[in-house]
Amino acid sequence: MTSFTFIDLFAGIGGIRLGFESIGGRCVFTSEWNDWSKKTYQANFGVEVNFIGDIVPYIAEDVPDHDVLLAGFPCQPFSIAGVSKKNALGRPHGFECTTQGTLFFDVARIIAAKHPQVFLLENVKNLVSHNGGRTFEIIMNTLEQELGYHVFWKVIDGQSWVPQHRERIIIVGFKAQTNFSWNELEIPSERMLLKNILHPEDGTEESQEPYTTSSGKVHSKYILTDHLWKYLQGYAARHKAKGNGFGYGLVAGEDVARTLSARYYKDGSEILISRGAKNNPRRLTPRECARLMGFEDSYKIVVSDTQAYKQFGNSVIVPVMKAVAKAMEPYISESIAQGNNTKHIIEKKAVNE
Repeated sequence: MTSFTFIDLFAGIGGIRLGFESIGGRCVFTSEWNDWSKKTYQANFGVEVNFIGDIVPYIAEDVPDHDVLLAGFPCQPFSIAGVSKKNALGRPHGFECTTQGTLFFDVARIIAAKHPQVFLLENVKNLVSHNGGRTFEIIMNTLEQELGYHVFWKVIDGQSWVPQHRERIIIVGFKAQTNFSWNELEIPSERMLLKNILHPEDGTEESQEPYTTSSGKVHSKYILTDHLWKYLQGYAARHKAKGNGFGYGLVAGEDVARTLSARYYKDGSEILISRGAKNNPRRLTPRECARLMGFEDSYKIVVSDTQAYKQFGNSVIVPVMKAVAKAMEPYISESIAQGNNTKHIIEKKAVNE
């Protein structure tokens, strides 16, 4: 039995979906344009009928009815230049003018067409300050004034759940007036360290092929070559001499890592695992990246290392999404109940008239 339905836009590899399935939600529609991410998503959630690629040309009215809209929309450079065609046709108005040219527009037009009772949007922390705050101001105005939702937002650092400093903004909205508060977000009292997600390499972990050998050791291909390690050290030294903070991030088991990025496949420089002073460090394996993002080991990695690094670097921290979903759960039920009651009153009134 499921308590509500949701759609998963800009779905990536399903991190947000996992959060809302954990409180009883059922996905009825998914959109993800990247074929490699789609392969990973479908390997873990199954091949669904309502799975499309690019949402941009998709007709909003054709999206199935749903209670909750989820979207980890990309933050493209914000511009209203995209409305020039509308301007040529007549005076523009509403959110179609102020958000054209960004993928947020596609979220807004689906909300406008389908009127979900609840939505959750996820983005980078810098969305708040982008373009001097103008971007965020327009987004909030669209959600609150144009679309009529009660909106709450919070920047959350994932290091309270996983050993990674990763700040993201979560924006939630309710069609009904509720008593939702971010104070209800349960934050773990004890923090994880990197040693909790690294391959122990001492024989206590079963082989994680193709990332570790039969003896449990991390495969040698993840160890930096002498050439790359020398280059990264020289690069860091040059920038340090100039007073810049650029350079690699060398960490050990007792540490918390920097933010994992989609460029990790290039050299792994933001998170290098120390192997001792006399040994070259190594990259995280894709399985360790999955753990760093809070994915269980049962989550299937079915793509190349390069694609896996990109996917986990672009993903959300799963336990963060589960905690947010749990905080939202009673208010999702409340909003749906209020929405159904309002719909019933309107329908009854129409029949009487």
